[in-house]
Amino acid sequence: MSAFKQVPLTCGGHTRPVVHLDFSDVTKDGYFLISACKDGKPMLRQGETGDWIGTFEGHKGAVWGVALTQNANLAASGAADFTAKLWDARFGEVVHTFDHEHIVKSVNFNSEDTLLLTASNEKVIRVFDLNKPDAGPVDKFAAHTNSIRHAVFLHNSRIVSVSDDLTMRVWDRSSGQEVQKVEFNQIPNSLELSRDGAVLTVAHGTNVSFYSSDTMRKMREFPVPTKCYSASLAPSRATFICGGEDLKVYKFDYNTGTELECNKGHFGPVHCVRWSPDGELYATSSEDGTVRLWQAVPGRVYGLWRRSNEHQPMANGFKEVAAN
Repeated sequence: MSAFKQVPLTCGGHTRPVVHLDFSDVTKDGYFLISACKDGKPMLRQGETGDWIGTFEGHKGAVWGVALTQNANLAASGAADFTAKLWDARFGEVVHTFDHEHIVKSVNFNSEDTLLLTASNEKVIRVFDLNKPDAGPVDKFAAHTNSIRHAVFLHNSRIVSVSDDLTMRVWDRSSGQEVQKVEFNQIPNSLELSRDGAVLTVAHGTNVSFYSSDTMRKMREFPVPTKCYSASLAPSRATFICGGEDLKVYKFDYNTGTELECNKGHFGPVHCVRWSPDGELYATSSEDGTVRLWQAVPGRVYGLWRRSNEHQPMANGFKEVAAN
């Protein structure tokens, strides 16, 4: 347990529940965070501070999934208006709109940032070549028997997806065939591929499970105190975080499953949690319409967490600050 109390940064601006988050890699300008919200307006923020950079306007329905390229030059979003959009993240302009036949729940870039993956309530996975966005999907296959929640590239040659049909499935892109399947007792609510591409993290029911991305062997599974909507593994693989129905944000030891922190701050269920690429903080989003940033090591000077000499109540010598 840390000797210091968490003092989260609160990022406002959204007007509806915030349902998904994604970080870029560390760039020469720091790193960036994008949020998906049911208000239909994804937002881009400076990752270290949560400061607002811009809002992507163009969708006509709730946005369910977002993604950033590694260098944060491009962003993608999937929405209830039956489209996925590719954005120039530097200027906030739409580069291309990909029409679908149902709600788009998930978007993901490959490791080279040359392909865009979408998954939708059609139960269909599509892959688009970003060098030829008008050409239609280069891959398209029926993937599940119920709505797809999330899908990500695995080493570019494969795709992994989780669905309301209680399964996680791995697909070979060259054949379009299912090559592996994992079954769950409850809906897998979230799916994350670790930054090194080695570990898949899945939140399902009141459990968080970790799988080898090469073999799909379950490496660890730990129970958590709430119905879990999202989980994320730290870049160091020392800890993982999760959140869900009880409004709290938890941190656990990845090797033992020991609870390390339990933090309150949100006023609604926690829909998404994600570690930053440098492992210094993690972001959470909620039904309450906010994004909050939490320190990996409470009390460390980082971002907007600065020591203050002002004579007023503070937590551990730190004054709580709202992101701009």
